[in-house]
Amino acid sequence: MHKFLRAVGFSKINRDEIKDLVLQSVKKNDSRGYTMSLDDVMLAEFSRDVGENIGITAAGTFSEDDLFHTDYYFPYLKGTGITSTEDVSVERHAARDSYAGICDDVRLGMSLIFYVQNKIPYINAQVSGRLPIKGTTLTLAGLSIKGMIIMPSGGSEGRKDMTDEASKVERIRLMQKARGGDEDAIEELTMKEMDLFSEVSKRISREDLYSIVYTSIMPYGVECDHYNVIGEIVKVRRILNNISKEEVYILTLFVNDLTFDVAINIMDLLGEPKPGRRFKGIVWLQGRINYPSDDDEAL
Repeated sequence: MHKFLRAVGFSKINRDEIKDLVLQSVKKNDSRGYTMSLDDVMLAEFSRDVGENIGITAAGTFSEDDLFHTDYYFPYLKGTGITSTEDVSVERHAARDSYAGICDDVRLGMSLIFYVQNKIPYINAQVSGRLPIKGTTLTLAGLSIKGMIIMPSGGSEGRKDMTDEASKVERIRLMQKARGGDEDAIEELTMKEMDLFSEVSKRISREDLYSIVYTSIMPYGVECDHYNVIGEIVKVRRILNNISKEEVYILTLFVNDLTFDVAINIMDLLGEPKPGRRFKGIVWLQGRINYPSDDDEAL
């Protein structure tokens, strides 16, 4: 049973109901995709929306007698907008035919790993020898099963630093040079990090942690695509799961210069979300790779 089903509004579903839900996702799908694998196996994904931008995807293979066999399923949130324009690399998971994406966005200074929602166009490009595909963009989204609302820390120095456009541009410039092996840029970045550590060490004795760290995204636990997120709420939507009739919040978050949506069951969120407040919680990060139109054979 997938624990993140509750994030899309299935908090009380049992195993038999899950089997029926997956079956209906195949029979009454809203979108689907097919491709042949490198092993000449017909792969398919069937997705069914159960509410606005939320749903279930069933993935599996077709046998020689054209019968579909479900290998796994996952709940999803369709993100909005473009989170990153950096190139993305993709790796297959060891346990099954699902994929992880890796995005090295210079605004973060670290590799961001996410669960690929649309594997079909990637596999199709792999089989036809068209990788790597340039000019892709990335739309991230997240599912959370536990979170809380943090009130804004008005006028904090942390907020001021975060919105300093000149500092952002300079950091991105140095990160790009450092990625190219520029030793001067690496040294300058190191010195800036040391200065920042020294400043934080002084402030932490007299200030609350969340007034210093306004937004953050850090790996959480042993799952490589799970993150502990603190993000400023930009937009709030409250939607209904058409099957369970449970309500779900869709929060558009601003996190370390990245913007993406997160879905959470209203029963799992402590506090009232409003633009300007912050969300803190553990998020399973998913992503849709947007291929150029000629290459996009996505669901």
